Amino acid sequence: MTRPDVLMLAPMLPATMDKLDEAFTVHRIWEASDPDAALREVAPRIRGIALSTSSPRRADTALFDLLPNLEIISGFGVGYDNVDAREAGERGVIVTNTPDVLNDEVADLAIGLLIATLRQIPQSDRYLRAGRWLEKPFPLSATLRERKIGIIGLGRIGKAIAQRLEGFGVHIAYHGRTRQDGVTYAYHPTLIGMAEAVDVLIAITPGGAGTRHLVNADVLRALGPQGVLINVARGSVVDERALIEALKSGTILTAGLDVFDDEPRVPQELIDMDHVVLLPHVASASVHTRNGMGQLLVDNLTSWFAGKGPVTPVPETPWKK
Repeated sequence: MTRPDVLMLAPMLPATMDKLDEAFTVHRIWEASDPDAALREVAPRIRGIALSTSSPRRADTALFDLLPNLEIISGFGVGYDNVDAREAGERGVIVTNTPDVLNDEVADLAIGLLIATLRQIPQSDRYLRAGRWLEKPFPLSATLRERKIGIIGLGRIGKAIAQRLEGFGVHIAYHGRTRQDGVTYAYHPTLIGMAEAVDVLIAITPGGAGTRHLVNADVLRALGPQGVLINVARGSVVDERALIEALKSGTILTAGLDVFDDEPRVPQELIDMDHVVLLPHVASASVHTRNGMGQLLVDNLTSWFAGKGPVTPVPETPWKK
């Protein structure tokens, strides 16, 4: 039986690629000396895409036009702003992502990043290593005590973050498009309103055009001089230039960032700020979780080509059970 042809635009974990090779004819287009020419050559045969978050190109109209027999795009990650899912749906192309398998890992990292940012854990580590403790104690830090924390996007991961925060005895609020039934946390219909009411914002909302620069200069001003921003969502959610200016001017206290607008390029102005904590997009980056995400990516393709439908289709996809 002929194995379905699947396109890869960028590398993934070796274990994931091995599983894809076992089930499909995989075209690793980035390995070609001329990727564009290689893509045009195999394009008519491609029925699926295994899409990494590190893909150099977006799955959009231009790519769809090259692939007349495309049936499914299996994405790696919860966010899928690297896919024009609406256009894919209009063309009858299935789009899937990898929800749930990374909820706990990202939530754990968000809490760790919050504490590291408030208590200046990386900075105190550098202080000790530089021998400065011999000269004088490390300065006192800010605290999580008595903080009011607002979560931007109370989805699966947002709820997991909130559940962890409950153990710290802090006030928890959330902002989203609608109030959620059965949720006891304070709801704010506007982000400005929530920023005024809290002193920590944790962004975990999806990326894409609808949330681009959702956290802007006005929101940061509302957060105030003791405010802390934690971003484990997408870099596009925050107006990076406005954030830099807010950090420089003291409009907010500090920030902990796992994502950036033009990854892996991080503005030098942020790197030069010693009071912020910067991570290289590692919220879900454990061996356990990334292997689970890779397996779900493969499962979506395997299930589809076996005639069983996608396992985890995104809302815009045309599939109905």
